[in-house]
Amino acid sequence: MENAGLLSDLDMAATSGTTRSVMKKLPEVTLAFWIMKIAATTLGETAGDLFAQTLKLGYFLTTVVLFLVFVVTLVVQLRSSRYNPFFYWTVILSTSMAGTTMSDFMNRDASATYLSKGATKLGWGPQGLGLGYPEGAAILLSILLAIFLAWKLSGMTFQIRDIVSFRGEALFWAAILVSNTLGTSMGDFLSDSSGLGYLGGALLVTGVLAVLVALMKVPVVPNVLLFWIAFVLTRPLGATAGDFLTKPAAKGGLDLGTVGSSAVLLAVLLGLMAYAHVRERRSVKEGQAPVTRRAA
Repeated sequence: MENAGLLSDLDMAATSGTTRSVMKKLPEVTLAFWIMKIAATTLGETAGDLFAQTLKLGYFLTTVVLFLVFVVTLVVQLRSSRYNPFFYWTVILSTSMAGTTMSDFMNRDASATYLSKGATKLGWGPQGLGLGYPEGAAILLSILLAIFLAWKLSGMTFQIRDIVSFRGEALFWAAILVSNTLGTSMGDFLSDSSGLGYLGGALLVTGVLAVLVALMKVPVVPNVLLFWIAFVLTRPLGATAGDFLTKPAAKGGLDLGTVGSSAVLLAVLLGLMAYAHVRERRSVKEGQAPVTRRAA
């Protein structure tokens, strides 16, 4: 499929011509990868809101719990000896859920703007730091750039298909967690503060992603850079899409609720995981180098 081949180039960049055998721990970047990423980030938005708002656990307590879930899923992924779609996408989902509530805790406060009608408090503990979306996004962007700087200074590759060391994978997942939290702040800003609304914000991000695909044909623009920009932007796409599904019609949403939307999105993501698992097992049987392969 041409689109799959096109999008798979997002994680390619110039490397040495050296041939080496590596252990595959992360997936190939194909069209299916991006579909699963958007599904996982949208579910992360609805599920994070389900725990924090619908179940009224609050941003602080939910953030602590979901961060611990992220740590557990990350340990399972790091201990795995090879790529497992269920392990990998479970970590992506946990970073999306934790990123949702981490962003909300940073940016929101205890004012009526962020509370359900008639509610005076949301959950146990602090209600939020109240930094605001622009300030929160600026802090998260600074942290993400610091991670990329440390990554660059380490001399390890940014190409996810060639990340094979524990340190490289740790840097990768740190960047994923911060980028998903940053993406939530960006998505909430587009939905709540920019005047675009949920659907307008989603359409804007979709348009920017289309521009990134077009830029892949421009030789002077590194495809690795395009990959990471696209990875960050799929999170606000998921955030705005999730809000569009769950928020009341009076606010421009479909009012499907966090429970129903999360259940449907979870079923979709599990189906995609199962499909990816079947493809991975088939590639093993057909000898398509799922565990060892040549570096670019």
